[in-house]
Amino acid sequence: MTVRFVGPPDDAALPRVDGKLLRERARGALAALGHSRSELSLTLTDDAGIAELNQTWRGKPGPTDVLSFSLFEGDHTEHRGALLGDVVIGLAQAARQARAGHRGLDRELAHLAIHGILHLLGHDHEKPDEARLMRAEERRLRRAVGIARTGVGR
Repeated sequence: MTVRFVGPPDDAALPRVDGKLLRERARGALAALGHSRSELSLTLTDDAGIAELNQTWRGKPGPTDVLSFSLFEGDHTEHRGALLGDVVIGLAQAARQARAGHRGLDRELAHLAIHGILHLLGHDHEKPDEARLMRAEERRLRRAVGIARTGVGR
């Protein structure tokens, strides 16, 4: 399986990230989902980058934590090959959430990657039943890759 990783823009204000660890956790999540032969594009960006995508594709202003662009829906899905789609994480927003929740940034990034991957595969959380199922799957995948949602550290 391939996880194509694009690190954050060179910006001294953005925190440093263990890209290797994040790729390993994304690969672990894909394997646990039965997608060990799939490909994933994982990008970290700054507030401006994620805000632009959020406005363009969701019509919502400002930065968000994670956006998913699935290749399972829309035109030309038959040409996607092994690529599931793109997960874009707002690094500065992830860092703020990690601090507020007293979690390590690496753990927060892994959680957001898992959340984004589940969206790529069709999970949603708009309705209460969907949200319950998605949270349960997130918990299962966090355990599969060796992280818990709460607590500090990696």
